[in-house]
Amino acid sequence: MDMLAVIFVLLVLLLASTWSFARSYFLNGRLAGMQEATQEIIGGIRAHYEGAAHPAPASLVKAVEAVGSTARSASDQNSIHRYQARLWVFGDAIGTACWRRGYDACRLQMTPAEGRIRIDLSPGELRHLTTLAHLGFQKAMPNDRDIELRRFGGEQHALEAAHAVERLEQAFPEQIRSLDRCASRRALIRNWWPAERKSA
Repeated sequence: MDMLAVIFVLLVLLLASTWSFARSYFLNGRLAGMQEATQEIIGGIRAHYEGAAHPAPASLVKAVEAVGSTARSASDQNSIHRYQARLWVFGDAIGTACWRRGYDACRLQMTPAEGRIRIDLSPGELRHLTTLAHLGFQKAMPNDRDIELRRFGGEQHALEAAHAVERLEQAFPEQIRSLDRCASRRALIRNWWPAERKSA
């Protein structure tokens, strides 16, 4: 009977040690896989920033160092959790760096060159401006006879065109912007479509 108890205890110890060994082997393999994938990502990041005009952000460098300094073996589940926490910080640093780089590139692309002005116009505003520009060109020609045939369709049409021209003028620097023209256009509209005429 004593021999049977000893064998049972030895069997339990064997199973426990096998379970512990398998669990440790699994944890070490999991950590090694995570570290290998991380090293591949870090290699890609270094290749991206090496020789680039802009160095890697300090937060990204710090996160890479923190991930790279992790021990190669995992004794328990807590080691995996600690490494995952560092990976979350690492992923956040990569995301922030990518967003910042994309934002800076877009801002550089969207910023007009020195001495240039960029304006956002709606299709309606652009239509009004091209029509007015064409009419102005015709008016400047000495043989123009067609200008009298083109008129605003009403006060609202005139206000929309005036607003489009104001949007264009607002894009100019203040020292060359003319406020008199804006007031003159508004006065022309008020004088041609006075309130008493509209109410009649």
